[in-house]
Amino acid sequence: MLSSLLFGCSLLTPLPRETSLADRLAAIPTRDLPIDGEVVIHWDGHQIPFIEASSDRDLAFALGMVHAHLRLGQMEMLRRVSQGRIAEMAGPLATDIDHSLRILNFARAVPDIEAALPTETRAWLEAFVRGINHYQAGVARLPLEYSVFNLAREPWTVADVLTLGRLVATDVNWLVWFQLLKLRGRPDWAELWPRLLEAGSASLPNPGGGSRAARLARLLGGFSRPGTNALVVSAGRSASGAALIANDPHLGIMLPNLWLVAGYKSPSYHAVGQMIPGLPFIAVGRNPRIAWGGTNMRAASSDLYDVSALAPGEIIERRETIRVRWWFDRSITVRETKWGPVLSDAPALDFWDGPPFALRWMGHEASDEITAMLKANRARDWREFRDAFKTFAVSGQNMLYADVDGNIGQVLAVRLPVRNGSRPRDLIRDARDGDAMWNGRLGAADLPVAFNPPQGFLVSANNRPPKTEVPIGYFFPPEDRVERMTGLLGRAASIGIDDLKAIQRDVYMASAVKLRDLLVEKIAALGLEEGLDAKGRDAIERLRAWDGHYRKDSRGALAFELVVHYFTNTFHGRGHDENQTAIYAGFGRFLALLADDIERAQPEALADALRDALGWAARRVGDFADWGEMHRLSLAHPLSWLPLIGSRYRFGDHPIGGSSHTVMKTVHRSTDKRHATRYGSNARYISDLKDMDRNYFVLLGGQDGWFRSSTFLDQVPLWLEDDYIQVPLRLSTVRATFARKTVLIPKGAAGSGPR
Repeated sequence: MLSSLLFGCSLLTPLPRETSLADRLAAIPTRDLPIDGEVVIHWDGHQIPFIEASSDRDLAFALGMVHAHLRLGQMEMLRRVSQGRIAEMAGPLATDIDHSLRILNFARAVPDIEAALPTETRAWLEAFVRGINHYQAGVARLPLEYSVFNLAREPWTVADVLTLGRLVATDVNWLVWFQLLKLRGRPDWAELWPRLLEAGSASLPNPGGGSRAARLARLLGGFSRPGTNALVVSAGRSASGAALIANDPHLGIMLPNLWLVAGYKSPSYHAVGQMIPGLPFIAVGRNPRIAWGGTNMRAASSDLYDVSALAPGEIIERRETIRVRWWFDRSITVRETKWGPVLSDAPALDFWDGPPFALRWMGHEASDEITAMLKANRARDWREFRDAFKTFAVSGQNMLYADVDGNIGQVLAVRLPVRNGSRPRDLIRDARDGDAMWNGRLGAADLPVAFNPPQGFLVSANNRPPKTEVPIGYFFPPEDRVERMTGLLGRAASIGIDDLKAIQRDVYMASAVKLRDLLVEKIAALGLEEGLDAKGRDAIERLRAWDGHYRKDSRGALAFELVVHYFTNTFHGRGHDENQTAIYAGFGRFLALLADDIERAQPEALADALRDALGWAARRVGDFADWGEMHRLSLAHPLSWLPLIGSRYRFGDHPIGGSSHTVMKTVHRSTDKRHATRYGSNARYISDLKDMDRNYFVLLGGQDGWFRSSTFLDQVPLWLEDDYIQVPLRLSTVRATFARKTVLIPKGAAGSGPR
């Protein structure tokens, strides 16, 4: 009874009252701070900060204050996820997820990483952490998450920041493996594995489903950086005569946004861009000389090893305690091998009934991404930028570069294991197989680069990289996004900011058009249209007339998705493997694999499946006016997943265009029902290096994580209307245009706070 009362009291905490920007800024502790001199934080109307500091140490401290001010509740949730402490917040239902996260052990290499930090990086991190802790200790009112989850004011450490960095460096290949492990016991696995490997393409698993594996995949995929588009344009192809850059990350669709926008200037740093809350560097942005962006490489940074043949003494056990809110704490056993943790013990993989296997991950070895990104933030030219990534390992990134001299380039920022075999013989490798061993490491300095290519631009969309001596990866998304961006850039005589904005919003999908054409061709060849009623013929006409764009008002996109949904379910359930749809659902080249099966199908079976699919689609297509009525952008905090009270944490439901492999990515499962995209484009950035002030950003949501703040949702209309916020880099412009200022005062000095 007492636990139920506590549960109700905390979760029923009301949302804060509406809060103005002035009130939010007035909450920042400003006096008697452990800094050497005054620091000025300039704020624009969207609560985007630009920090002006006279020392790097003071800048790092102020940056920690700013992150905590804007996103402390979110940061606390991320910290506990990275450490497998969700049950402390959410209760006994989260213990299995925590158990799985403890096995993954994102903190495994953190002690070695921290011990090896360069002096400058350590000082920067320590000052950043002091800023977080000073804000958390000194602010009068904590974010709502503290009340709902009963969180204490637990000080942050450098180790916490490094562990959070490992969480966002999650190997996205794991998310694919969760799907494949379910299939490995099939009789035809020996034939299926090479086919999938040959297709060389996998995306995030279907975001639907309530299994433990699906929940863990959704958690890791939402917080990590599995997708993104990035491009750079050289001066020779630019309308302004200067290099251009555009980057739009793809992450979980949730509030607060998993990015924030900030700028800063100190003796060593002068930059503006997008940051991950809790990490003290600009991940995507520019300084006065260069600009940078990146996409996930889908690097082969992990392996699974069968450890069933290991002697008992080769498996080490340790006990850990999971603290559980409203319930008894739970003791678990985590098993380790020389290859890594025994991942098959994870409750999220409770479906697995094969031999035990261990995970070997490059992220379990020491590396230094913080130093790499800080060096990139300070870099002045191509050489310094390329050299910055020598210590970078996970998650592998295709880092794009542009500079004020008009140059463009690409660096493969990663550390790859060297294996003898060019391709894995199986998903789970044999620990006795010499070709499966790691026989060395390759880093950014060992891998090819691109610099000033003849076409005058570079594009990256998590696509398959150029062939290298050591395979960079095995599973990549289909080529839709990279080919679409390449085509649009290639046919433009000169490229401007408006062109880049249009590309970021593009919703054309070539692979869907190719499959549509095949379906229409087969329908005609099999004479199926003659037997259809008016609704069926209308569905076919919508298919024929569709231009391949997943606009929110498209009726053709709606018809295509319904026909494919019903056809796939029918086709694979009639004379084909009934699990084939599930196999394809987790793979990026779903449409290409389906088209291959169609071409090989017997005419009778194909005709039956198409006839039924058209009939079902005809009955359902009239239930929705267009694609956007079925395909939705739902904006919500993770608390919206809670029963009974979840609705108070939902903040918008909008029709949205795009699909799983359009440039404006809005991932969805195959369905005939109204659905929400859970993953896709969630931030946009563009810079023209001709002018330090021509930098444009927009977040799906807002800067502030404080519920009902004036800047919690203020960028949503901009996102929906395809608009951007200009954020200057030139300090004189910032001083002139950012209307509000917060002055941080050192101990023993007099001064004032917000202005």
